[in-house]
Amino acid sequence: MSTITSAMPVNFTFPRWITSVLLLAVAYLVIPAIGTSYLFEAILLPFLALSLAGLGLNILTGYAGQVSLGSAAFMAVGAFAAFNFNLRVEGLPLVGSIVLAGFAAATIGLVFGLPSLRLKGFYLAVSTLAAQFFVQWALTKFSWFSNDSASGVIDAPALSVAGFVFEGAVGRYYFALTVVSVLTFLVHRLVNSQTGRNFIAIRDNETAARIIGVPVLKTKLLAFAVSSFIVGVAGVLWAFAYLRTVEPAGFNLDRSFQILFIVIIGGLASTRGAFFGAALIVVFPLVLSRLGSFLLGDIFDSGVLDMTQRIVLGALIILFLILEPDGLVALWDRIRRRIGSALRRT
Repeated sequence: MSTITSAMPVNFTFPRWITSVLLLAVAYLVIPAIGTSYLFEAILLPFLALSLAGLGLNILTGYAGQVSLGSAAFMAVGAFAAFNFNLRVEGLPLVGSIVLAGFAAATIGLVFGLPSLRLKGFYLAVSTLAAQFFVQWALTKFSWFSNDSASGVIDAPALSVAGFVFEGAVGRYYFALTVVSVLTFLVHRLVNSQTGRNFIAIRDNETAARIIGVPVLKTKLLAFAVSSFIVGVAGVLWAFAYLRTVEPAGFNLDRSFQILFIVIIGGLASTRGAFFGAALIVVFPLVLSRLGSFLLGDIFDSGVLDMTQRIVLGALIILFLILEPDGLVALWDRIRRRIGSALRRT
């Protein structure tokens, strides 16, 4: 009597925490060993700062369903607040300045989040847009914020923590990577807690959330505060670690739309989405710039090339949103599932 044994596919789920540990190992050990100065200065530092800003906005827009067009304003508040805390409070460590700057951005976020208690959708977006214009006007009008600098541009302080100075491109990369890693872990814990579930409940159906006992008004304001705190810290990284200067022009309306595109392209309500979206927004224009200079550099001037890059990037964003409205995260998950199915069949 023969026994027929059927081969059953083995379902193996790779723990996500192992993936995170491997990525951190590569980020902390491999990249600094092989990376060039251009990689850190032009790609990794802006990528980390914008990823953190996208992560903060995703809490508000992706999880809580509240639209905001003033993210760059909160980045500016964080950057200028950190500069002034570091300058004017003697003995305050840099980490303390960054934390207080985050709370300053959270306070401004709460003020401009108050209309969310009455407004929704397009009207809320317009009210948050007011933050963008007001903050830029205040930082330009009152020279105290820039320590009475004639140009309004101020140099960022040295990145020093516990006596250790993060110098050079690699040092600033380590500093930014550590801040982003810590805040990403905390955001992951937040969105998987009861507070995160309250955010999602309000986003999906505010009336139903109120019926089941979710404190809607308190939760909305909390979403604005947490989001603004993280975006404010991202502004500190953008100014202190990447640009090495602090100026209002670095946080204009284009920056707010850039962060919004990061969230939409990467994937709403996903911590990974901020990193996917920031990677595309940071790397793709550089690729277009190199390709345009190589192919069309002798035909068109730099202004035409820059406008061409904007048109191509905008067209690709629209095309991508039509084909994959759930963002790069959904595309990546689908590719991963197909690869896993193919491996199990073999």
